[in-house]
Amino acid sequence: MKSLDDLSVTVLWGFLEALASALCMNIYVVGLNQLFDIEIDKVNKPTLPLASGEFSVTTGVSLVVAFLVMSISIGIRSKSAPLMCALLVSFLLGSAYSIDVPLLRWKRHPFLAASCILVVRAILVQLAFFTHMQVQALLTYMPTELQINASCSFGFMPDAATYSEEALRTNKDIPDVDGDRDFGIQSLSVRLGQQKVYRLCINMLMTAYTAAILVGASSPNLYQKIATVFGHGLFAFVLWQRARQFDIANKTCITPFYMFIWKLFYAEYFLIPFM
Repeated sequence: MKSLDDLSVTVLWGFLEALASALCMNIYVVGLNQLFDIEIDKVNKPTLPLASGEFSVTTGVSLVVAFLVMSISIGIRSKSAPLMCALLVSFLLGSAYSIDVPLLRWKRHPFLAASCILVVRAILVQLAFFTHMQVQALLTYMPTELQINASCSFGFMPDAATYSEEALRTNKDIPDVDGDRDFGIQSLSVRLGQQKVYRLCINMLMTAYTAAILVGASSPNLYQKIATVFGHGLFAFVLWQRARQFDIANKTCITPFYMFIWKLFYAEYFLIPFM
């Protein structure tokens, strides 16, 4: 879409299909992980519904299955190959990440865990959903000419998401060291220590923002140059300020900092349309 003139009922419906199916699939993946992590979460996150006993295992299973069925049903109804591809791969990798059977439970291994998250969130979701929405727009105006038009922001999306997702993945395991170690989950925080992983997270984001600023500064488009340089400069400054106040020894600081990284991740999406 290049202007509001491209917005139609078909495009809006395609957007809602992608949003609803992705939300349901995300609930399935997160819920499945909690079902297989009940004992770990009693140590790491005792306030979660299953770990605290607020939800029974039966309730958890019912919700997970229901949201999986809803997600796949929406995908099938959409008749969108890119959307169905994203949902099916998310289902397969999300299941392999959590299910505790031989050859699965990939979250035990740092490389496999990172691969699952990066493939789905940093690459598949960006490319598949972009293609899905392009097809919806083209079906409205040029049904016989389904040509996918990429832009600079389209090329930037996977790169930005890769760094942000990797920072989120490494940061989320920092407070979970005790439970992960007890149950054999070899996260980076368990292997390297919380302080090293925290520094790695900050360095990855700072490197990404610096690279984005350099790329933006070389852009011939003035508006893209301003948006990219100023936006990522602001992200880097805010991150630096927050990092100065962070104390790895204070457990009450860890979760708010993790949520702050999520805010930076979503802020990137607001910046992408201006690039």
